[in-house]
Amino acid sequence: MPAIRHSSKRKPPPEGFSDIENDLLIFANKMKDAQNKPPPPGPKHQAQWEIFQVAHQRSRYIYDLYYEKEAISKQLYDWLLKNGYADAMLIAKWKKQGYEKLCCLRCVQTKETNFNKYYRVTDTQGLTAFGVL
Repeated sequence: MPAIRHSSKRKPPPEGFSDIENDLLIFANKMKDAQNKPPPPGPKHQAQWEIFQVAHQRSRYIYDLYYEKEAISKQLYDWLLKNGYADAMLIAKWKKQGYEKLCCLRCVQTKETNFNKYYRVTDTQGLTAFGVL
């Protein structure tokens, strides 16, 4: 059985975390609201869309802070990924050419369904026209 993690054993956040802590709390509250919301009538997979959207926004926020704006340090970025504030696999896909606007990893996985939402759009109008972004 794996060891239980206690908050006292975690390393404290690196310098600069207090600057973005309020924004991360807002994302955490949005996630709680999305998880506690009753599922809409219709297909079961639609119930998870809002959860995926909030996770995407939080990961994109951290990605933009580190890669686009260069507002956070490498140590803080690594700490955020390690502690689950952002999806490291999704960010790894965003760094690849053609996947910059990927909404979730389920879009490129072919295991779960016979079809997929595999898209590689380099222009932003292509995705916003369909309401993806």
